[in-house]
Amino acid sequence: MYVCLCHSVTDTDIRRLVRTEGVCTMRELSRELGVATQCGKCGRCAKEVLREAVNEVRSEEALCPGLAAA
Repeated sequence: MYVCLCHSVTDTDIRRLVRTEGVCTMRELSRELGVATQCGKCGRCAKEVLREAVNEVRSEEALCPGLAAA
């Protein structure tokens, strides 16, 4: 689903960035993808997707500590 229409950012884009680049704050997300930097309407949704993605990664690392080293 599209989270930020102004910059064509999807929830998949956010989740991928969390997994590959370790992004975990809105400031980092805004810098990388431009989320919430234009009209700002996507801020709440982007923050929720970011929170979910970060929690997913953290729970996977807790269940399988080898992932963090890989």
